[in-house]
Amino acid sequence: MTDEVRFEVDKHVARVTIDRPQVLNAVAPETQRRLCDIWDAIEKDPEVRVVVLTGAGERAFCVGADMSANAIEKTGLRFWADEPETGFGGLCLRTTLDVPVIARVNGYALGGGMEMVLGCDIVIAAEHAQFGLTEPRVGRLPLGGGVAQLVRRLPHTQAMGLLLTGRRAGAAELHGMGLVNEVAAAGELDSVVDRWVADVLACAPTSLRAIKQIVQRTTQLSAREAWAARLPALMSALDSEDSVEGVRAFQEKRPPVWPGR
Repeated sequence: MTDEVRFEVDKHVARVTIDRPQVLNAVAPETQRRLCDIWDAIEKDPEVRVVVLTGAGERAFCVGADMSANAIEKTGLRFWADEPETGFGGLCLRTTLDVPVIARVNGYALGGGMEMVLGCDIVIAAEHAQFGLTEPRVGRLPLGGGVAQLVRRLPHTQAMGLLLTGRRAGAAELHGMGLVNEVAAAGELDSVVDRWVADVLACAPTSLRAIKQIVQRTTQLSAREAWAARLPALMSALDSEDSVEGVRAFQEKRPPVWPGR
């Protein structure tokens, strides 16, 4: 592929892999456009129940924008103007993707790479992984959603400690901060990710879509206002075949087989 992003769907699991290991999976403009198209396609595909996002190889998840000789010619204003409304990689600020997204962080997640991590719901990191919004160290800003997302995910001093130094932090440190769900030992990243995928697939897809929609679309509301919101995915889940199957399977003491509707 000229866009160097692999996308495949198998047994309700979508796998999105940035396949540019020669540049530590840095995202070029055409890569960004391809990623946006992929997220749009996933939104429209009812067969997808969980997404795993990662980078090719063992060194990097993604190190952000491709800062090649051609890219350096672009000013910071130009970079910002070219950023999609959905944030870096089409994901960091996306609020319409109602499918769970798992970040499989297999190495460096820097700059825009960390912004993509911040757009995911569950983060599994190899023990050697490193994270950072490093843009200030090259005279730029994490405007693909990084600043806005990080200060909402962490206490003020922890977020500012990362933002105002541009430093890298290891997987164990970010696990302690609450940004990483689980740190995988060497050689166990895939098995840990697969365990999380299985746990997601064990849940009714209509329920998970409703949960994500509630979380993403009510952040500006009070808890009571969010509870009262009659969102489309919520209403569908409450009157779904999944809701009938789940209760029936519980009564019959067997695993549910989700229709997904």
